[in-house]
Amino acid sequence: MRFFVTAVIIVLNFIIQSTFLHGIEIINIVPNTAIIVIVSFAFMRGEYEGAAIGFTVGILQDMFFCRYVGMNAFLGMMTGYLCGKFCADFFTENFLIPLLMTSASTFLYGFVFYVFNVLILGYTDLFYFLSNIIIPETAYTALFSVFMYKLFYIVNEKLEKRESLKRKLF
Repeated sequence: MRFFVTAVIIVLNFIIQSTFLHGIEIINIVPNTAIIVIVSFAFMRGEYEGAAIGFTVGILQDMFFCRYVGMNAFLGMMTGYLCGKFCADFFTENFLIPLLMTSASTFLYGFVFYVFNVLILGYTDLFYFLSNIIIPETAYTALFSVFMYKLFYIVNEKLEKRESLKRKLF
């Protein structure tokens, strides 16, 4: 059941991020809900599930939006794995830690994306990308992460209750 629910969340997020969220863009910036999904599930479920979800989300983005397949998958996998490492150290009920991890992950994701894609094309104005793309996207994504993490937390709690009831039956 968990696999099915997670797959539905990933696909719905992909559809919403690539279509509906462009209707609420601010200064041509759309929140990166893919990172929110990766960080949320990694924080609640651990590094291995976070890496698997990050890879899945990233490969979907690569297949549909990128010239080079693999970069988003690798960045998503690393984000999920590194954020999942904090799973055992903090309480999942704490909404501040996922907010901070989402902000840091979005910033680092944008910076690495800049280094690998934009510098290769010859654009060297890092300050422009920081002030007009990376930092506004980080702030917008952080705002969305508060609400999305709460939703994912509720879904995760219901799935864990269902799984614990199944374990008690046998």
